[in-house]
Amino acid sequence: MTQNVIISHHIVEELSAAIEAVGPDRLFVLTDATTLELCWPVVKDFSCLKGAQMITIGATDEAKTLESLAAVWQALSEAGATRHSLLINLGGGMVTDLGGFAASTFKRGIAFINIPTTLLAMVDASVGGKTGINFNGLKNEIGVFNDARTVVLDTQFLRTLDASNLRSGYAEMLKHGLISNDEALNELLTFDLDHVDYAALSAMVGKSVGVKERIVAEDPHEHGLRKALNLGHTVGHAFESLALADGHPVLHGYAVAWGLVCELYLSAVHCAFPTARLHQIRHFIDENYGRYAISCKQYDRLHELMTHDKKNTAGHINFTLLGAVGDIRINQQVTKDDILEALDFFREG
Repeated sequence: MTQNVIISHHIVEELSAAIEAVGPDRLFVLTDATTLELCWPVVKDFSCLKGAQMITIGATDEAKTLESLAAVWQALSEAGATRHSLLINLGGGMVTDLGGFAASTFKRGIAFINIPTTLLAMVDASVGGKTGINFNGLKNEIGVFNDARTVVLDTQFLRTLDASNLRSGYAEMLKHGLISNDEALNELLTFDLDHVDYAALSAMVGKSVGVKERIVAEDPHEHGLRKALNLGHTVGHAFESLALADGHPVLHGYAVAWGLVCELYLSAVHCAFPTARLHQIRHFIDENYGRYAISCKQYDRLHELMTHDKKNTAGHINFTLLGAVGDIRINQQVTKDDILEALDFFREG
């Protein structure tokens, strides 16, 4: 089943049609504490949501746990949800990931609709069928592939975002530009994140989602080309897991941005990615995301975390690297010394 992704201009009509297409016996809306306050008021008076039962979980990635998942299952069960019920996930990537997994597993699967409210969720988490939770200190360790019936992207929600969360999502757009073409990347590198033009950003979101949709359509279960979407994530997830373990979590997109610096360095060393582009992107990321403070004493721990990446095979860490913008090289293996050099470049370059 092809995922129905709508770049919304009339959310009332589009959401109503999406719900009607499912024809649920009961309707549920999942939010976290933040989206309940900031985003639910935007849609709560829609007639198509009349009688919907609310389920709310804690905010931030720290709530993306087995306990939160069980709380959603419990709420669905106690409210009499059946296999013909519908769950609407209204929130960022944590909500769409966890809510999608809850729906995919409750009574062996009920329908769900995603309404992503953060830039990160719009261009990444809510599109492509990945659902899941963090487990045992590792990002997205448990989950399934399962498409939402519909994803409704309405950029009006981006006005509720603070600058850090906007930048977090923008890092995934940068990644999409890097695996796409020079024109797309140049547009992203010249966009002013300090003075956001929301109309321009809306058009860029549409292009960015299009890049992901094309790749996912060709490789829905990540056997080949979809690994292109892992650019920046092997090192980025290690940064993210380290920060979480240290009790100072960082936003996903910031970790990805920092991971891009490391993996583009590896690309320059192993695949002749242009060094001028590397330094241009490094400068943009330093300016907009700062630099994660790591010491060489943490290198072994970071390397160990990279060995847990789900795209690895037979104990080998598999990177997605680039020969140039749009020249994707999947399943690239490098030595531990190479990885430590990339971390040196990140810290000191």
